[in-house]
Amino acid sequence: MAREGSFAGLDFGRELLRADTYKPSQGQVARKITLTSLVVVLAVGCWRLSEYLRGGVNWGESWQVYYGIPLAILVLGLWVCFRVNNYPKFADFLISVEGEMHKVSWPTWPVLVRSSGVVVLLIFFLAFSLFAFDIFWRSFFEFIGVVI
Repeated sequence: MAREGSFAGLDFGRELLRADTYKPSQGQVARKITLTSLVVVLAVGCWRLSEYLRGGVNWGESWQVYYGIPLAILVLGLWVCFRVNNYPKFADFLISVEGEMHKVSWPTWPVLVRSSGVVVLLIFFLAFSLFAFDIFWRSFFEFIGVVI
């Protein structure tokens, strides 16, 4: 809960201006994967923005617009991704997620292969069944003249 008389947005704003890492030795794997995912999404978005600015809008030969705006957004976004990853509530969540992942009983390789095979075969069976039903009903409705 927020402290009495404080605003949650101010806490997050203060957190964005900090440069330290929250509980740096805990939840490292979950935090690195989360940060990498956020950075990849941000980088792809900035790359697509650069492509849009070069192709969609005529700014002349101004490379500062084509590359400067996406680069500025990328740099700011990298800082926000890093700070969000170290926001105490979010970092505690990631730490607890990693703790729970250690409790999971993961299947062995042969069990994983067998289970995956069953799922793939079931998907193909269901796809074939739906295809057969589609062919049957289309033929039936063409036969009675409802669909031409």
